[in-house]
Formats: sequence, structure tokens, C-alpha cells
Amino acid sequence: MLGIYFSGTGNSRYAAELFCREYDKETNVLSIEANDVLSFVNGADLIVFAYPVQFNTVPKIMRDFVTENKEMWRNKKVFVIATMGLFSGDGAGMLGRLLESCGAEVIGGLHLKMPDSIADEKALKRPLEKNKELVKQAEQKIKESVRQLKEGHPTQEGIGPLYRLAGFWGQRAYFGHKTREYTSKLKVDNEKCVGCGKCEKLCPMKNITIVEHKAVSDNRCTMCYRCVNKCPKQAITLLGKNVVEQCEIEKYL
Repeated sequence: MLGIYFSGTGNSRYAAELFCREYDKETNVLSIEANDVLSFVNGADLIVFAYPVQFNTVPKIMRDFVTENKEMWRNKKVFVIATMGLFSGDGAGMLGRLLESCGAEVIGGLHLKMPDSIADEKALKRPLEKNKELVKQAEQKIKESVRQLKEGHPTQEGIGPLYRLAGFWGQRAYFGHKTREYTSKLKVDNEKCVGCGKCEKLCPMKNITIVEHKAVSDNRCTMCYRCVNKCPKQAITLLGKNVVEQCEIEKYL
């Protein structure tokens, strides 16, 4: 088994690591950003993918990773974990169908409700204790899903036509277009920005650069929210106008 993930605030990373190490403590778990990830894929028979759902679909960076390396997934067995803040009808199915189009065999899926990473939308924020409880519930779901996988009956959350209908009408029909391309909506408040460069180092798309001691964004944001959640001056926003709460998985463990 091999674990692969893309993660913004750590939810999907944490889920992938816990799932894989619950299955086998020796399992390697790598980000899609790791330089050697494809060499590990080449030698794996079963791959666990974990990613954060965006508007009931797959983030552009994850979709590009799969399609640009489509020959790597042929004849691989895959299990998909979808993490989400609110709802995902077929999060696992969305990535699963993409992998199937590249020749993979999807054996199962798991949906995990986790603390929301969208730091600049007040309506999505929950109390600290509620987020801690969500993580505990996700941990129990992971352990149960691993048990079922070991017994040869992998969970099927997000897989199948009913899940697909729920995902389409739940969000994707209205907001799915937002992830078809990278976005240019990232905003930097120059009055708050001190040019520390943290966002530049964190960005998986190399979308942010420091110019004359200020952060400047381009048009290749994949909406992972790393920079928004990590900016020490709360100078960066994306969907909202102001940062409400910065978060990462370690806050809720």
C-alpha cells in the first residue's frame, strides 16, 4: 500500500497517514508535491488517495497531477478518501472516476467531515470543541474503514449513481465551474502584508512571489487556503473579505 495526498490545512494529510498506518505501520505516505512520489507509485499495488473536496469536485492541482501522469494509474487498485467541511455527495467518486479513466480500479471510498479550512467565511466556522469532536469522529470512521478493507469489504462512500446525483445537485451543478481552472481571485492587503515570504514558500502552485517586500499573487491559485491560514498578519483572503479564523489540523488534535 501507498498513501498519496494533497492537503491545504492538513486534514487530508492526517487522514491519509492515519488510514495507511492503521492498515500497515510501514506504509509510505507522500504528498503529490514530493519529488519522488511517482517512483513510489510505480512500485505500489494499492494506492490510497486523500484530498479535500472543493465545491463537490476535485481541486485543479489534484486533477492535473492525475491526468499528467495518467499512465501511472493503469491496473492500479485505488481507494479514495475525500475530506470536506460541509457536504460531498460523491467526493470519492469524482476522483475515482478520473482515475478509472486512466485505467485504475477503484475498490472503495470514504468521506470524512473535518474542520473547515476556509478561513475567510464566518458562516463556515465552528466552535473549537465541535471541530475536535469532528476529528475524533473521523478517526473512528477511518479505523472502521480500515477494518472493513482488511476483511475484503472496503467502504463505498461516494461511489455509485446515487452518490453522484447527490454531488451534482448538491453543489457541483452550481459551483463546479470554480475549479475547472486555477483562480486569480486571491487578494493581498498591502497595508497588512510585511513581505515575510511565508506564503511564497507554502504555495504549491508557486503562485505568490515577494516583490518589493510585498506578496503578489498571479492567476494560478488552487484554493488550498494554506497562505490564508498561515499568514501571520492575516493579509490574504480568497472567497471572503476578512480572515475570521486561521486553522490547521494540529489545532484540533
